[in-house]
Amino acid sequence: MSYRGRFAPSPTGALHFGSLVAAVGSWLAARAAGGTWLVRIEDIDPPREVPGSAQDILATLAAFGLEADEPVVYQSRRAAAYGTAFETLQRQGLVFPCWCSRADLEPAGGVHRGACVATPDSSRQPAWRVRVPDVEIVFDDAIAGVQTHALSADGDFVVRRVEGWYAYQLAVVVDDAFQGISDVVRGADLLESTPRQIFLQRLLGLPTPRYAHLPLVLDADGRKLSKQDRALPVERAEPLPALRAALAFLGLADAGRDCMDASSLLRAAAAHFELGQLRAHAATR
Repeated sequence: MSYRGRFAPSPTGALHFGSLVAAVGSWLAARAAGGTWLVRIEDIDPPREVPGSAQDILATLAAFGLEADEPVVYQSRRAAAYGTAFETLQRQGLVFPCWCSRADLEPAGGVHRGACVATPDSSRQPAWRVRVPDVEIVFDDAIAGVQTHALSADGDFVVRRVEGWYAYQLAVVVDDAFQGISDVVRGADLLESTPRQIFLQRLLGLPTPRYAHLPLVLDADGRKLSKQDRALPVERAEPLPALRAALAFLGLADAGRDCMDASSLLRAAAAHFELGQLRAHAATR
């Protein structure tokens, strides 16, 4: 299979440095492999989305020389595809309606296992969960190494929310298959989601990409940079300083020292990039 990678931001605010590292890492991996790099806007959580941030993110990526090789996919326009996948799970009896609230699940640490603890309520819509068996998911991450995860530790997880929106775990596996993604390079904060995604791929008969989870960028207090913590956006009017810092974080501090624009700097870095040589642990900028 030819290499097809992607960067999939959520439009919940401006692109910050941690997200830039993930975008650059996925772009470099695709280019180093002579492959295709795609962008997907994961806009399926309306309450968390910031109006205008999707276009702001795309403009920032372009300023950093990170433009998709194919048209951008918006998850908000793909509900029909997610519905088809959900109906497949439903026909096979692999999902069930659940009225349990967070308060209901609090005694179990917020984890749903087996029978629902809430009584069905016809006056309101349920969430729909995948029934998780007692199995282990094993995969070899190109950076983090072999991962073994007892799937039941996370419990039965939601694939369609109470509001009717399809959950991230379902949407991402449907879209990775739709876009023919061969390699997923993303932040290590999503490492724990990978077993659930592999499980859904198997249930739906979809291919499993290769995975590589980049080390996280931490702030001065040792926390992951995030929009929720108001991490400062990168400056797209002058992209070179932040781009050089992102490359340094990825072990390419010496790449393209004489380059004067983002595109040439990225090309120079891609010539020296080796995904398997990246450190697996998080670090401050």
